[in-house]
Amino acid sequence: MTDSRIPRSPEEGSLAGLLVSVCSFGYLRSGIPPNPHGNGGGFVFDCRLFKNPGREERFRSRNGTDPDVSAFLEGDPEVGAFLDHAQALLDPVLRSYASRGYAHLQVCFGCTGGQHRSVYCAERMAERLRALGARVELLHRERGVWW
Repeated sequence: MTDSRIPRSPEEGSLAGLLVSVCSFGYLRSGIPPNPHGNGGGFVFDCRLFKNPGREERFRSRNGTDPDVSAFLEGDPEVGAFLDHAQALLDPVLRSYASRGYAHLQVCFGCTGGQHRSVYCAERMAERLRALGARVELLHRERGVWW
């Protein structure tokens, strides 16, 4: 069974024509990122509500892509619920943008330093959006890495 909230045929507007920029960032380091595609808008999700792995010595030199940090965050059921809610907000926007021929949507996740919680959430959301058929570019701004 397919998800009826997301367009699946060219007549409905393919998500493949929509580029979704997913970004992690640190509020303390650089603040909310500008939209490099010039159309403004998009979403900013604040991940500071979760327990910060960076406050534990064993995670300080790591980031949200490391398996032990991921396991730490996956152990908090609120993180998964947060991502579910974020995706529920994004689903109708993706459908609308695709059907209207929009080319870009920016989705950002921020935490204090931009290393752990925001990186983890951006990675997970990028996976979810790719699974729906969207073209995704992933930037971890504090790490300076595009994926």
